Order: sequence, then structure tokens, then C-alpha cells
Amino acid sequence: MLGDSTAVGLGDPVPGRGWRGVGPFVARALDIAPAGYLNTAFTGARMRCVRYDQLPVAIAHRPDVAVVIVGMNDTLRSDFDAAGMAADLDQVVTELTASGAVVVPVRFHDHGKVFRLPGPLYRALAARIDELNEAVDGIVHRHGVPCLDLAEMPGAYDLSSWSVDRLHPSELGHRMLARGFTDLLAATGITVAEPVSLVCSGGVSPSTLDHVGWLVVKGIPWLWRRGRDLLPYAAAIMAASAKQSYLNWRAGTEVAAPEPPPSALQIR
Repeated sequence: MLGDSTAVGLGDPVPGRGWRGVGPFVARALDIAPAGYLNTAFTGARMRCVRYDQLPVAIAHRPDVAVVIVGMNDTLRSDFDAAGMAADLDQVVTELTASGAVVVPVRFHDHGKVFRLPGPLYRALAARIDELNEAVDGIVHRHGVPCLDLAEMPGAYDLSSWSVDRLHPSELGHRMLARGFTDLLAATGITVAEPVSLVCSGGVSPSTLDHVGWLVVKGIPWLWRRGRDLLPYAAAIMAASAKQSYLNWRAGTEVAAPEPPPSALQIR
């Protein structure tokens, strides 16, 4: 398992203040022994982190399967670079495939439908997710690897699929991810020993106090930080939209000049 905080398991807490999440669910479904399961993911990871920090460790492990969940953190930063991310992901898939692993990356959903943002920030984030998905699509097509499309997963936009922070999957959401990954792996010939159950068990359910506490302690500060990163890009989108609206208005007001009235010499 390579990637960011979702790959770490955030959103699926278990007793003892640890995280479980998609990785262990996939490992159990594939009957992977604890010694055979490796999770190199860490919170805040970006695409280049997977390439330069996590990939060498994963290659040394010689995995049969490699799930890669990364990219959303990049869309929230001022130095977002879809072309650079494509190059990084291409290298990750190339090296993992060459090592003998079946690689499964993801393409992302419209997260603005889950975590509500002001209009300009929503449009800015949506535009970047579209760019990211185009980059992922290119790599998937080039290498012919399976890819989990989060937007096409049943229940992807149901609030029950998301944790209290609306940024990470809930236990149900992690189980849904694991089922999606294992279904794709089964289609490649990988044996799925035990299908992933969507019945939640063994996790810690957040209380109303957890919801309110997260909003005050983490939610509002997070929105402020990421909003500042996205604001210049959002402003550019707003300016372009305003310019296009003005040009459309001008085009609608410019009508052909009327024909001059006939002169006295033309009148019969």
C-alpha cells in the first residue's frame, strides 16, 4: 500500500487510537500474512513523496500487488503541477510493474460534493481534480493497468461513506474502497480468498462531540490553510469567467448597423 492519509487508514479508528482502513481490508481479502503486508503511506504525502520516498521501500519488498492512493493533497497546494504528477506516477507504475506487481492507482471523485467549499474554491478544486484525473488516465492507458474510479463507486457521495472530517473515508468508506480494489484485482486473475464485507465491525464510531470538536479544532483551520493555497487559483478562474461573461455581453449588444434610408434620388 502506497499513498497518503487515506492509505494510512485515517477515518477508520480502532480501539487503542490506531488506524485500520483499506490496506488491512485488502490484505485480509487476499489472505496476505502480516509479514507479507507492507504499508509505506504517510499522512500529507504527495505524488512526488510516493515516487522518491515510498517507491524504493515498496520495490525492495517485491510485492505481488501494489495499491496506490495519492494525489488529493497535490490538488490543494499552490504549486500544483499535473504534468509533474503524471511523470511521477508513470515512474511509480513503471518500476512496480517491472518488479512483477499488479498496480492499481485511483482516479478521483468530485470531493467538493462531500466537503462543501465556497463557490470559487469549489470550482478551483474541481478543475484541478479534472487535470489530475486526465494525468492518471494517460498513465493507466499507457501501462494497461486497472484503475479504481472513485466517482463510479456506488455510495461514493453518501455521507455515511465519509468520516467526521469529510476528508477521509469512514469505516464503511474504507471497506468500499477495499472491495473496489479487490474486485479489480480479481479481474486480473488475483485470487480473492475472502470478499470484503461492507458490514462495519471492530472500529470506533465517532460521537456528536467528536464532530463538533473536529470542526472547531481542525476543520476551520484546515479550510483556512487550504483556502489560502487555492485562493489565487480560484481568483484566476473567477477573472476568466468574468472576462468571458463580459465578452458574451458585448457580443450580444453589438448588432448590425441599420441600412441608411433611401435618398431622394432613389425614390420613384
